Amino acid sequence: MTALTWAVRLIIFIFLVVFAAQNTDPVSLRLLPGQIWQAPLVLALLAFFVGGVIIGALSLLGVLFRQRREISRLKKAAARQPQVPAIETPPVV
Repeated sequence: MTALTWAVRLIIFIFLVVFAAQNTDPVSLRLLPGQIWQAPLVLALLAFFVGGVIIGALSLLGVLFRQRREISRLKKAAARQPQVPAIETPPVV
């Protein structure tokens, strides 16, 4: 299974390298009025991809901290409850 995974990763990597090599033409991005950014297409795509990943990760921080607080609260509640001794059942013959 790992050989198949690495083969798929290698194919995707080769595809991305060929894509990057074929798309080196400069593009003009007009971000704000009067502001133009010129860069190769591959760098522009990479910059916006990385920006999307960062925004996506930041959007998950609230959920992550909420879950950590909930786990901490549940652990404290479980520690406060008295431990019930296990009842041993006699072996069935």
